[in-house]
Amino acid sequence: MSVLNLISLLGIFGLCAIAWLFSENRSLKVFPWRIVLSGLLLQLLLGALVFWFPVTQWALQVFSSLLDGVFLAADTGASFVFGKNLVPLPTKPADINMGYVFAFRALPTVIFFSGLMALLQNLGVIQAVTGVFAKAFYKTMGLSGAEALSGAANIFVGIEAAIVVKPYLAKMTRSELCAILACCFGTAASSTLAIYVSFLRPVFPNILGHLVSASIIAIPACFVLSKILVPETEIPLTMGGIPEEDTTERRPEKVAGEPIERMNPLDAAIVGALDGVKMAVAIAAVLILILGLVSLMNQIFAGLAGIPGAVGDIFNVVTLANITGVLFLPLTFLTGVSLEWNELWESSVIIGRRLLETAIPPYQALGAAAARPDNPLSDRAVLIISYALSGFAHLASVGIFVGGTIALIPSRRKDISALGWKALFVGTLATMMIACVAGVYDTGAPSILGKKAPPQVVTSPSPIPAVPAAASPTVSPSPTPSPSASNPPRANPSKAPAPSAEPAKP
Repeated sequence: MSVLNLISLLGIFGLCAIAWLFSENRSLKVFPWRIVLSGLLLQLLLGALVFWFPVTQWALQVFSSLLDGVFLAADTGASFVFGKNLVPLPTKPADINMGYVFAFRALPTVIFFSGLMALLQNLGVIQAVTGVFAKAFYKTMGLSGAEALSGAANIFVGIEAAIVVKPYLAKMTRSELCAILACCFGTAASSTLAIYVSFLRPVFPNILGHLVSASIIAIPACFVLSKILVPETEIPLTMGGIPEEDTTERRPEKVAGEPIERMNPLDAAIVGALDGVKMAVAIAAVLILILGLVSLMNQIFAGLAGIPGAVGDIFNVVTLANITGVLFLPLTFLTGVSLEWNELWESSVIIGRRLLETAIPPYQALGAAAARPDNPLSDRAVLIISYALSGFAHLASVGIFVGGTIALIPSRRKDISALGWKALFVGTLATMMIACVAGVYDTGAPSILGKKAPPQVVTSPSPIPAVPAAASPTVSPSPTPSPSASNPPRANPSKAPAPSAEPAKP
């Protein structure tokens, strides 16, 4: 085991210690020993299956290859609607190279995946897989049946996972509610994973398989940390077993404001695609809003940086990217991403950006940093950062998760509002914990990332435009230009793309 592997292993326990320091009850009498020990062992076991066993690695590669067909299917539909110049296909290359247009290349995959997941759910595939994981979490960790079932559902969906256990929500303990909310923050919806894959597939061909494994490993991580932060001091109603989803009453869906009933798989797929349209519009809206607000803040910082004297010197360093980079630096170090300062700092800046921007711009920056010809991020850094960014632990999600849960159980408004920020904290620590798990097992084997394209053809989507940022704390303060797509950010946070945003998980 190398020094970096050891740091990653110790980082897992360090994150547990951080959660305990902020715990509502630090008494060892209520410390969830069984959940913590079994949850950590479960994560390490799942990590070993993903990283150590050739059969599992082969299965991940096959899975990723099969899903390439799903992406091709989404691109085929988008190409028909928008044309081959905006969405080129392998068999229909573009006549005019218009570059990577996010709205036409990434958002259509959200619509397709939303419809596909609705189809699989209608056929009972999702419920079967969810049931297997729910039983595993329930029996190994000693959770209540309701939170185990809701947590397992989070592997595939977002706030909708709470609907699975809606009859029990109102009577859940505070610890259960925190765990369910934490799972929302710590995992990513399957439909948005498609966006992340589109950014990293050129430099990380196996990325989709690893993102799916990250969502699975994140569930026990969320339970471990949430039970430390908000220990269980009551007896949950569903400690006796996993409740069955109520399918006796069909809930009507609405299309164009009119209620319909899902009668067959095709209806389910169509309604799911229409839900995907709403999601894609929400994604675009949040990106426009948050990118604009962050740009406005950076313009203010840039104006202050132009003031002669001490004030200008300070704001040459103080930027949103630098602030979040500093905040996440200790957590990033615990993942064992690197001992080389420049790479460690750049990794921290990319991970920290998610707090304000969400995961879309950081994943885009990660893909660009890994693909650049000069001094790219190491494979280990790409792997660990990919796991660390895989959740929805950002400010934009708080309103959606908290508001969505309150809408389901308005009688618990006070508890949910108070637990929302705790769950965000847990989700943040959980994504760093699964990054530690990846760091423990990474040996630098090329098979982990998959077979990359030749260097001359590796391309990444152009990073979202950035505004001028401040100079790195490690150099003398001086204004620096914005990064370009051809020279993406490295260690200097002044050259990191300005924070932007990704929508909350649906």
